[in-house]
Amino acid sequence: MDHLEKIPTTDPTAAERKQDHIQLAFQSQVENAFLDKRFSYEPILAAHPTSPLKSISFLEKEMQTPIWVSSMTGGTEKAYQINANLALACKTFGMGMGLGSCRALLESDERLKDFNFRKIIGDEQPFYANIGIAQLALLLKDNELFKIDKLVDKLQADGIIIHVNPLQEWLQPEGDKITEAPIKTIQQFLDKTKQKVIVKEVGQGFGKESLRALVQLPIEAIEFAAHGGTNFSKLELLRGDAQKMETYKSIAQIGHSAEEMTLYINELQEELGDLILCKQFIISGGIKNFLDGYYLMEKLQAPSVYGQASALLQYAEKSYEELEQFLHYQIEGLKLAKAFFKAR
Repeated sequence: MDHLEKIPTTDPTAAERKQDHIQLAFQSQVENAFLDKRFSYEPILAAHPTSPLKSISFLEKEMQTPIWVSSMTGGTEKAYQINANLALACKTFGMGMGLGSCRALLESDERLKDFNFRKIIGDEQPFYANIGIAQLALLLKDNELFKIDKLVDKLQADGIIIHVNPLQEWLQPEGDKITEAPIKTIQQFLDKTKQKVIVKEVGQGFGKESLRALVQLPIEAIEFAAHGGTNFSKLELLRGDAQKMETYKSIAQIGHSAEEMTLYINELQEELGDLILCKQFIISGGIKNFLDGYYLMEKLQAPSVYGQASALLQYAEKSYEELEQFLHYQIEGLKLAKAFFKAR
């Protein structure tokens, strides 16, 4: 027994702990109906994890944590502090970050400070600017793609996210009309730019045929922005009048879940083989916790991280300390999941 750690003969917390067990026993009952069947639980094959998560090579950077800050907000005083907290968390935990729409910076630097976070996040982590497909189409039409280069340069970003949002633009009172298929706009942009490009949706995800077209383009990554998280079509309806809301509310229920899109990508890899040029994915949309993210990363047969927006926002708008604590728990949860939970 000499080689074993000695167990104290007295435990000052024992009495209190045992009393807690008695008082909380009934509250701790778990119904089989709520059993999470995504995982096989293997309690005897590993010890408690003590090492950091393995780093992942993603977007030509080394991320220490497989979490992506999905594009959220910008251009307001409140947004500055939220994004500053998120950027600092990315530096602390080794995560990647996509900014919210940077449209305002295409014409003016008035709100530059609300997006200018490279000095906080550091050079080691991926950091991407963001514009909408309608703005991209207009820049192409007016031969002003240099504005995207200037945007990326002044933010010291690694590249540009193109968010594709035809339903949001249709429902938004101030929305822009999309006059050609977004895939054509993206192809034209890729033909004329040297920027690294990520393409994402805004809350309803991509169907299989859209993914089929996207994965055959030389883009850095696809972000799911699947159904189940923040849905910008619904958000725009909430901003509009009651009659419009009633007429179009069912649109918000159309889309694809992150799990469904994971299946599509796996199928497309088998169907397309070497024709696939985009080989990295950000799994986002309805990722409520580390188990959701871990499960889908395990199921997706390609390099991936998982993205969160509102789950991070609720802490980032309060304080950096609360955000830091939330992420600490997520990372510890990921380590636990990797040790004991096997995706079925």
